[in-house]
Amino acid sequence: MIARGRWPFVEYALMLAVLASVGRMAMFFHANHYLPAPFVFDTNDTFMDWFNTAFWANRPGAYDVWRSIYPPLSFVFLDLASLPGCYRDSPFHARDCDWVGRSAIGALYLIDVILLWIAFRRNDRRTAIPRTAAFAVGLPLLYTLERGNLILAGFAAFIVAYGPVTRSPLARAVANAVAINFKPYLVLGAFAHAVRREWRPLEYAGFATVALYLVTLALVGAGTPAEIVANTANWVTFQTGQVWGEIAYSTSYAPLLLVRASQMPVLDFVPSRLIEGIEVAVPIVIRSTQAVAALCLAAAWLQPGALERGRLAAILLGTYFVTQSPGGYTQTFLLFLVFLERGRGIGPTIAIMCAYALSLVFEWPLSTIMEVPGTSWLGGTTVLPRLGLALGHFIRPGLIAAIVWALALDGLAQVVRAHRDTRPSLGLAVA
Repeated sequence: MIARGRWPFVEYALMLAVLASVGRMAMFFHANHYLPAPFVFDTNDTFMDWFNTAFWANRPGAYDVWRSIYPPLSFVFLDLASLPGCYRDSPFHARDCDWVGRSAIGALYLIDVILLWIAFRRNDRRTAIPRTAAFAVGLPLLYTLERGNLILAGFAAFIVAYGPVTRSPLARAVANAVAINFKPYLVLGAFAHAVRREWRPLEYAGFATVALYLVTLALVGAGTPAEIVANTANWVTFQTGQVWGEIAYSTSYAPLLLVRASQMPVLDFVPSRLIEGIEVAVPIVIRSTQAVAALCLAAAWLQPGALERGRLAAILLGTYFVTQSPGGYTQTFLLFLVFLERGRGIGPTIAIMCAYALSLVFEWPLSTIMEVPGTSWLGGTTVLPRLGLALGHFIRPGLIAAIVWALALDGLAQVVRAHRDTRPSLGLAVA
């Protein structure tokens, strides 16, 4: 294992690797006028996660016409962060017209980076610079920025909720509520309080989450639980047919199981044995990761003080990401929790190195399936992006699974050590 005194130098080397990958991306963009894979294949779609949603924030029909799955907070927020007059035509027109929206995207990115620096510096000054730099220009956050996804807003709240930014339980609860109302799957992270039997913070977070939802529901006048559930079911059905969009930057191997059913002639480019191997291996990876995570969480329940809340939240979120992919940019939440680890022991060391690997802005194409000419909004010209299989499709979901395994196995070892000094507790009260 790497000596503790040398570990910061290792992280600086990993940071330089991430910066080098960003330089390579910049050179590609300069030569080709569009961002390389795994950035979105549609080169004219930059920032459109923001402006498509803002379009419906400025008119009725977000839930019954557009079939949105976002909670009402997204529309309240975007209504405040947009120029209404720019949304009379189309979302693409709004992107060019709404300077407030474009400025808000950049401002939120800068706020995220500042909060990252504060959290990492207070957590461990020795590694604050490499972790902040790698995270700020790493693939997950850059991808989020390019999409203009509302994770930019939810992530700022997430940092406050889980990082050493504030000691106020109320501020953490409100931040948790904001994060969950932007991205509901983040409720999994809050369940770390339950594993540690921290009932009061869990109650605060739950109350704040429900209160914020009800207030924004009243302001929007739509977005009831029934509407969101129905729209989510519709979205899942729609996404099932978007195999290549799911595979391109996924946190899970699950989309690979749909490759054979894709309308594209996949078997013309890859051996059938590879597809058959994927169909056998993917369920094993997913189920075994779920099992080791569940074992760690059950063990942590017996020793509620053995594992930190951030570790438990990372295992909970990581397991969800391994099971199904809500999008590659969701790695921002997991990687932040991993970078709060101190790097003590084999498990955290492996997890941190995987986090740096996931930050690399890099893709290695294996085969090209199709080329479609289009317009690059960032490059301002016609381009010919390529779509096909790439090494990252197979590596990145494995790194997510490796993070869960590393943290869960290390967590089990910590619980075993805790048993030597403290008797296991089965009650609901904090031991």
